[in-house]
Amino acid sequence: MDVTIVGCSGSFAGPASPASSYLLRAEHSGRSWSVVLDLGSGALGALQRHIDPPAVDAVVVSHLHVDHCIDLCGLYVMLKYGPRGPGRTPSEGMPVWGPAGTAAHLAAAYGNPDVEDVPGVFDFHDVTDRETIVVGPFRITPVLVEHTVEAYGYRVEANGRTLVYTGDTDACDQLVELMTGADLVLADSAFVDGRDDVRGIHLSGSRAARAAVAAGGVSRLMLTHLPAWNDPEVCREQAARVWPGRVELAEPDRTYSL
Repeated sequence: MDVTIVGCSGSFAGPASPASSYLLRAEHSGRSWSVVLDLGSGALGALQRHIDPPAVDAVVVSHLHVDHCIDLCGLYVMLKYGPRGPGRTPSEGMPVWGPAGTAAHLAAAYGNPDVEDVPGVFDFHDVTDRETIVVGPFRITPVLVEHTVEAYGYRVEANGRTLVYTGDTDACDQLVELMTGADLVLADSAFVDGRDDVRGIHLSGSRAARAAVAAGGVSRLMLTHLPAWNDPEVCREQAARVWPGRVELAEPDRTYSL
């Protein structure tokens, strides 16, 4: 399984990176399959450097804040109005999984209440806590985490490898289940110890590291969702006080093989 960091800026697109988006690819049954986890502000442009967006097999959304989903509006335009046409049969549509209300939320954001009903564009499905989604070789298990809205972390298994994406969350018991034995954890690190004391919203580097240590069996810890006002090295240093190995920072446009 290959993981490409399309965007890793937190809360808004930064000067060096779009907001949250991750492209997963794996071989199965003689072809390459692809899933996009989140498509936040600015991510659709960067995604085109790595894949033709209509070729994506599915999009999975962690929650409905704009820095994680808003570029689905642009993808809608690309799929519906591109000169090649939708590229799918009218009964299909690109599968999109997200929290309840994702279709109506995006329709309102786009300004067209009928977006969710347009055949051949998106095929929406509600995410259910711990109910696994199967897309080709990918087994994607959502786990409800702690954020200000309904939000999920995802455990993605393919070809014997496991990626965990926390989405936006604070420390919670569910992270142990989510992270255990992962080859790579992409962990929210929007908060900085000593600066951000409010709870129930985001992890800091140290909180992410504590969760990964408590889970056990995590091979690699990578911090992501870093707002432009954060110093990434401060986040790394705070995680390194807890994490026994090397703490990695997500880098936009870089692909990691698991």
